[in-house]
Amino acid sequence: MALATTLGLIATVGFFSWHQEQTLLKQNEFSVRKLNDTVSAGLHSVMLAGSADIAQAFADRIKKVPEIIEFRILRIDGVEAFRDNQTIDAVNLRRGEEEFFRRDDEHVTQVMKPDDPDLRRAVDTTEPVMIYGEDAAGNRQLVLLTPLKNQSSCYKCHGKAKPVRGVLRLATSLTAVERDTLKARQESIAVMGLALLVTVLATGYMLGRIVVRPIEKVTYAMARISGGDLEYKVAERGSDEIGRMGASFNLMVTELQKTDRNLRREQDKLTTVIETATEGMIVTDVAGKVVLVNPAAVELLGRSMEEIVAGGFFEIVEDRGFIEECLRLGTPQDLEYRQRSLEIHAAVIRTGAGQVVGSVALVRDVTEARRLQDELRRLATTDALTGLYNRRFLDATLHTEYNRAVRGRSPLAVIMFDIDHFKRFNDTHGHDLGDRVLQMVARCLRELVRPFDYPCRYGGEEFVAILPGMSAEEAAKLAESLRLKVAQTVIEGLNVHVSLGVAGYPAIQVAGSEELIEAADAALYRAKDSGRNCVMTAGATA
Repeated sequence: MALATTLGLIATVGFFSWHQEQTLLKQNEFSVRKLNDTVSAGLHSVMLAGSADIAQAFADRIKKVPEIIEFRILRIDGVEAFRDNQTIDAVNLRRGEEEFFRRDDEHVTQVMKPDDPDLRRAVDTTEPVMIYGEDAAGNRQLVLLTPLKNQSSCYKCHGKAKPVRGVLRLATSLTAVERDTLKARQESIAVMGLALLVTVLATGYMLGRIVVRPIEKVTYAMARISGGDLEYKVAERGSDEIGRMGASFNLMVTELQKTDRNLRREQDKLTTVIETATEGMIVTDVAGKVVLVNPAAVELLGRSMEEIVAGGFFEIVEDRGFIEECLRLGTPQDLEYRQRSLEIHAAVIRTGAGQVVGSVALVRDVTEARRLQDELRRLATTDALTGLYNRRFLDATLHTEYNRAVRGRSPLAVIMFDIDHFKRFNDTHGHDLGDRVLQMVARCLRELVRPFDYPCRYGGEEFVAILPGMSAEEAAKLAESLRLKVAQTVIEGLNVHVSLGVAGYPAIQVAGSEELIEAADAALYRAKDSGRNCVMTAGATA
């Protein structure tokens, strides 16, 4: 407002100064014209009286008038008149008598060039010409060229061929006009400054009272709100824009209070969930700084919250590469850490627009779950009585190992055996002793096979050993060692014997794992037919 007011006042003062200057110039022009008309009339009277010889003296007298710096009488060719005998000779010639005496001292002064455009315009139009310019000293001046029209009273001496007899050149100084203009301008500026000062003070006072103070109150209220004081409100005064702004602000505060209460309730719920969760949670901000560690994470990782925060997100399990791999894969990964089995899921947190706002790692203790899984797996694949692999595991494993042996052209052997006269043990001594016999035979088998072999219970009193990478000859030697070991074991004064059949690939050509186990079974029956307590190999002669 101050700027607009200032510009308006400047424009007003500028226009007023310009208008006043134009007025002063017009008044000066009017005065010069009046003076010029008076001089022209006086000169005309002098000439009509036949006193041409005093015309120059008349002109010199005019020059002494204040503010007139030049006054000359020119002929239409720009030469100053009454300084030579040209006009006198022309008049005497026209009148046929020497009525006017010639000058003894002649001076030809070319004041303006004959083709000067201003001179030519005054002569051709027979109208006065105003010329604003500067003198040799750089002072502004006004030059008035007034044509002296040829009247009927002048025909006797000058003839009537030319409409203009000469030109009056009158130059006046504009110093007084400029002085008056400067004074008016200074007075206008002073008035403008005073008006501007009063306007600014009045405007500032009104703005401060009507606008600034209410806005300051709202600003103060906003600072209180941003500082957490959601109970602060502003006074609603009036129905103008400021009043409506206060009402809108208070409405906004009310809505913020509702939102804050809802957020706090949700925050309390979330805090409760995080604090009581059995899963560890580690969260970072967008800069990667750890900003949240719940108690479960401290417990599971066995490190204090300060250590986790100081170590950073990628060192929560003291293995930067593992967390980076979790982020890259985006799926839970297992880790054995400080005698615990942990499942860690790390991910980047993004907004709905895809902007990254942080990272999170979820840590679960799966030690017991893994133990239960291993136990279930063991129970699903082992025989409860003997602890050996069960029939289902046997079938699947033999199929896999046979295919591997065929692809790798490596040997694969199978030993199938059962306990001789096992039914007699059960019938004579009871099933408890029979179970102990089965457990003893299974123990002997486990002690003799290699760590990567598969000792299995085929069913009842029958057993199978799957021997990857072992030839039929080596398997036959292992079967003989097993036979001797069982025979040397005594249970409650009773001796136990086993009959064994061996089959090996590629010693015999079979089309699948089923044929391989059938070949071992056939060799077992050959052993029984041969009197039991012996080893027979498939494909070998008895």
